Amino acid sequence: MKRIGIVAAFPGELKPLVHHWRRHDHTFRGHIGSIQVAAACSGMGAAAVARAVDHVLAPGGVDTLVSVGWAGSLSCGLRPPEAVSVREVIDDATGERFPTASGEGQRLITLDHVAGQDEKRLLAEKYQAVLVDMEAAAVARIARDRGLDFLCFKAVTDGPNDKLPDFNRFIGESGQLHVPSLARWAAVRPAHWGPLRRLGKNSNLAARELANFLSRSLAGSVQ
Repeated sequence: MKRIGIVAAFPGELKPLVHHWRRHDHTFRGHIGSIQVAAACSGMGAAAVARAVDHVLAPGGVDTLVSVGWAGSLSCGLRPPEAVSVREVIDDATGERFPTASGEGQRLITLDHVAGQDEKRLLAEKYQAVLVDMEAAAVARIARDRGLDFLCFKAVTDGPNDKLPDFNRFIGESGQLHVPSLARWAAVRPAHWGPLRRLGKNSNLAARELANFLSRSLAGSVQ
């Protein structure tokens, strides 16, 4: 039986997939078909990814690391709440490129911060990519260094022209989004109420789409 480790940033990204699974400490454990799965989330960014990987590797280890979660779209052709596979991840900070074991799907860029509207356009032109996130390259690097296969599946929560708040100011050093601070900030800025409501709705729908897409794809992707 194959064993895979799924790494996400937020509990909401995993909830539809793991809601019937056993939870022990920071890790959810269950099965997708005949595949034994451990899943964990510890926040956004490379340091949080390393913590989540530690959770899914012990005990017993895994054969494949999978980066899953929400992503921003850089293309008008890829809209919320669509879920897709990723064929290549590029680390914007280092220029490293990480192909996935499936070799199918889209190209994704990983940043060390949340991309704004103007930056999304520049990223799309620079890399000919359609997705952006903050974690996939870190998962890919750990998989490479440990000799593990790497897969990536993402679901879209926001498009290239969506005007959203600067979330970076609300992300703590541990990679957690400080929701109460964001809520207090947004409460006195009505212009952001509609976009944030849409983002919340899209995020919930995208998590469900991702769980379904992931369940269908993994059995065929992990041999």
